[in-house]
Amino acid sequence: MSEHFGTLSDGTPVHRWTLERAGTRVRILSYGGIVQSVEVPDRDGRTADVVLGFADLDGYLATPEPFLGALIGRYANRIAHARFRLDGVAYALEPVDGPHSLHGGARGFDKRVWDVEPVEHGVRLSRVAEDGEEGFPGRLEVAVTCTLDAAGALRFAYEAVTDAPTVVNLTHHGYFDLSGSGNASGHDLRLAASRHTPVDADLIPTGALAEVTGTRFDFRTARKLGTGYDHNFVLDKGVTAAAVEVAELCDPASGRVLTVATTEPGLQVYTGDHLPEPLVPGAGVALETQHFPDSPNRPEFPSTVLRPGQVYRSETVYGFGVR
Repeated sequence: MSEHFGTLSDGTPVHRWTLERAGTRVRILSYGGIVQSVEVPDRDGRTADVVLGFADLDGYLATPEPFLGALIGRYANRIAHARFRLDGVAYALEPVDGPHSLHGGARGFDKRVWDVEPVEHGVRLSRVAEDGEEGFPGRLEVAVTCTLDAAGALRFAYEAVTDAPTVVNLTHHGYFDLSGSGNASGHDLRLAASRHTPVDADLIPTGALAEVTGTRFDFRTARKLGTGYDHNFVLDKGVTAAAVEVAELCDPASGRVLTVATTEPGLQVYTGDHLPEPLVPGAGVALETQHFPDSPNRPEFPSTVLRPGQVYRSETVYGFGVR
């Protein structure tokens, strides 16, 4: 079911689609592929919205920086100094995070209106990123299918093809607050990650893969998350053909539990410490499944290169339950 949600300054209409199945209700916008809301019950059957979002389109347009609930591309996370080389050719990107590229540039996929069509139990969002968009090479055809399964889990299935060599790293940038109270700092987190990618002062990976043992990055056993994280964790499973569960977030007060399964090799944990007004720092936790930041400049990291004739495929599933 779709409805009109607003109009951009150039007259482009934005629509909202509502998905509902097995006790989960999700609202998705054509603008940015944004998941505006996810409503699920707590252990006592009381329903609340467990992701951060704005009530109207103006809220997203006025506060774009936190990327609330959006689809991110062409390259999620950071590329150092907004440049990389591919097949001996240097590419200059749009710097938006100081001198660095972040989440695809000034007008990444999160700020584009997607074509949306209904599919069984969901919607299929698609768009074409032309050669040179935000500096990236190749005409990229992208499709993201968002569905609710029989258990009410929200599934993202990503596909992309290109007509020239390029780099691709797509993710969903939802902020979860399982309490529904506007404060996610009391959540417990478990991660199947024995290593992380240390970063410099600009949050650019150093290239090392550091063990989490004995550090604040060790979430292999569930513990209080708190704040102070904007880091990529190296998932023990690596790249997989099918989605494997890698994370669990739990709000002890409400009993709500979020599980994350993915085909991706990394997961960025961001505790929302720098959310701008009218949002409150620490109001939500982003769990962004991804390839590693700055992979185009790090040949030792899993490759993000996509070539003509290949199909980029990635899958992430957010499951909801209670304890």
